[in-house]
Amino acid sequence: MTEAIARRDHDLGNFVPGPSLSAYQTRFAPHFVLHRHDGVLTIRMHRHGQAAYWSRGLLNAWNLLLREVGADRNNEVVIITGTGESWLAGVEAGSFAQPLSEWESDLIAEQYNDGVKILERLVFDIDVPTIAAINGPGPRLELPLLCDLTLCTPDVVFGDGNFRAGSVPGDGMHLALRELAGAKRASHVVYTGQGISAGEAQRLGIVNEILPREDLLTRALDLAAQIMARPRTARRLTHGIITRAWQRRLVNELRESYAHQLLGAAT
Repeated sequence: MTEAIARRDHDLGNFVPGPSLSAYQTRFAPHFVLHRHDGVLTIRMHRHGQAAYWSRGLLNAWNLLLREVGADRNNEVVIITGTGESWLAGVEAGSFAQPLSEWESDLIAEQYNDGVKILERLVFDIDVPTIAAINGPGPRLELPLLCDLTLCTPDVVFGDGNFRAGSVPGDGMHLALRELAGAKRASHVVYTGQGISAGEAQRLGIVNEILPREDLLTRALDLAAQIMARPRTARRLTHGIITRAWQRRLVNELRESYAHQLLGAAT
């Protein structure tokens, strides 16, 4: 928060304070390690200090965390990453063991809400530059692809395994690949299950830089420092321009696509 905003809040006295980092650090500690330095917030997924597993709980946590992060005016750049050698270590089988056809309707509605909000909050609620540091292979790479800048390690493969697993590719990865790699390449990935290597992803413009794992976060922090050197208004308005294409894509496609996925899983 700038001094001008702090003075306004103090002098007028009727502005509601934003979220406190210390409060949501504690609240989300089972899923994320949160650290902020000089306005740069780093969000690192984990489970007991190791690589996280994708689960219904983690999906819900992302939805709720991004709401807090976006409302905290002390966050000026956001970096997201994982722990260890994997973006995610896999999918928690028990979290999705019960067939969707057996879920109560309220639980399906909650899953739908979390499934669309995770991307909508990143694109609509975060008003500052975003950097993804994909620290290794793993599923659910759509979130880092929607960031302004995306870095990855050489062993990352971008794919969408939904169709090969008998599901509908509606949770965001196909949407991200269509925007970044084009419709034909995205449909090929969906139908064949063939992934896109890190090197090919860089050539296609899916990611910006490929770095050794030990250098990845350092580079992300360096880019964040370069961004922070520019005026606050310029940073935020530039992010607004960069994210506009994602806003259009999400409004036009995400909710319908995710509803298709849930409908396919429920039949």
